[in-house]
Amino acid sequence: MFIPKKFQQIDPHALNDIILQYSFATLITHSDIGLEANHIPFYLTHSGGKTLLQGHIAKTNPLWKNVKNKADVLVVFNGPNCYISPNYYPTKQETNKAVPTWNYVTVHVKGIMSYIHDKEWNLNMINNLTDQHEAKQTIPWSVSEAPDEYIKKMLSAIVGIEIDVSSITGQWKVSQNQSTRNKQGVISSLLQENEPDAQKIADLIKSMP
Repeated sequence: MFIPKKFQQIDPHALNDIILQYSFATLITHSDIGLEANHIPFYLTHSGGKTLLQGHIAKTNPLWKNVKNKADVLVVFNGPNCYISPNYYPTKQETNKAVPTWNYVTVHVKGIMSYIHDKEWNLNMINNLTDQHEAKQTIPWSVSEAPDEYIKKMLSAIVGIEIDVSSITGQWKVSQNQSTRNKQGVISSLLQENEPDAQKIADLIKSMP
């Protein structure tokens, strides 16, 4: 990913937050049959000094047969994003020198992918994923609520995935290349849109130095 220096994000907490908040990611792999993209929710964890992403695919998904174990992979986590109209810039009204763009937050994770067929490992991974996403529910659901035999059947139908992370890079493109006047114009315009992503991008612009 090409990242202009102004848009580079190196804060590990900010990078991890996007992975946690936008955990439904795109797993990109390459094999003899070419490029593949699979869309998978991941759980971020740390163990033995390593940063790991854990998830699963259906056993009927041929990914685990097409892509070799220990293959290099790329995982893309997309955060908030929104369109930026030239009309948002006060300077456009004076010079007309402005073009549309897109503000966005994205995190790219590279690593080595392993397949896990151990049911106990997969159950623990499913519990972690479930607990993470049920945390915001009024009455969180737990895997333990389902019958044991049913869970065993479900576990036999998946293949676990663990990615040993080698690098995490982030790009926060949130109008850092604009003047203070134009940043204020973008913030005001985005807040008027009353869209969740627009609000989040406006908040990020405010928070940037």
